[in-house]
Amino acid sequence: MSYLPYVIGAYAVFVLVFLWDFLAPRLQVRRELRAARLRARRERKPAGPVDPAAELTR
Repeated sequence: MSYLPYVIGAYAVFVLVFLWDFLAPRLQVRRELRAARLRARRERKPAGPVDPAAELTR
């Protein structure tokens, strides 16, 4: 009786979970940094010249 397929499968699952634990936080940090940069760019970008009379015209 050989346990080789079981051992190979167990190691494969371990490697997959280990890689996910390694990559998932990095992907989340990258996504959050991108969102923060986009938010900062939106807040920094001027809305353009504001004409006080433009709001009241139809």
